[in-house]
Amino acid sequence: MDPLSTLWETFFDWDSMRAALPEMLTVGLPNTLILAISAALLGSLLGMLLAVAGISRTRWLRWPARVYTDVFRGLPAAATILLIGVGLAPLGMQVWGPNPYPLGILALSLIASAYIGEIFRAGIQSVEAAQLEGARALGFSWGEAMRLVIIPQGVRRVLPAWVNQLIALIKDSSLVYFLGLVASQRELFRIGQDHAATTGNESALLLAGLFYLTLTVPLTHAVNWIDRRLRQGRPATAAEDDDALALAGQNALPGDAAARASTGRDER
Repeated sequence: MDPLSTLWETFFDWDSMRAALPEMLTVGLPNTLILAISAALLGSLLGMLLAVAGISRTRWLRWPARVYTDVFRGLPAAATILLIGVGLAPLGMQVWGPNPYPLGILALSLIASAYIGEIFRAGIQSVEAAQLEGARALGFSWGEAMRLVIIPQGVRRVLPAWVNQLIALIKDSSLVYFLGLVASQRELFRIGQDHAATTGNESALLLAGLFYLTLTVPLTHAVNWIDRRLRQGRPATAAEDDDALALAGQNALPGDAAARASTGRDER
């Protein structure tokens, strides 16, 4: 067989793809989304706490947050998942039985929180100090000013980076297969791997990759669109442009009248 035919049969065997497709749709895709979304929500909550602690003036809050961030950003994701999934397995069996699925979500959440915490911290610190001073001058406490003024602006500025982290979580969810999930808990990558091992053909893995692309590519373009909207602002409609021109004309009338009056006096 020529090399092109070999490559085609290895990666584009439609029978292997059709055999794996139903399980990927009913089992793999839901589990991948559950892992990614759950980790994103828990990681965002913990990341916000880390961000606030990281900019705190209190040393016993600031230093533990920075050590946590350095540790979980420095460890490989696979090592963290194995450490959490295997190390906490006895405790997990006491709480929810022989089910490593929650431990996978916990591990992904801890990894995500370290990155999301740095994203939020950078966004909060990018807000001008005058914003906090103005809020304090209006009678807000420090906590109220942070919660109502500074943090909303900071999160808005780093929203594209936060969505990028969600994309990374979707891909990192494939590493949870290290924990030995049961058949009903397998995500896209594990299903593709199992079918490839059974058939000796890599087409199912390619199909899993196409599923990941279907999830991540639209999110990537959504991030770019959000970034453009945040930098450029909402485009004005024709009605808003007419209102602005009318308002500018009204504001210019007193000045024009004064100029005409001054010109008339000069002529006289």
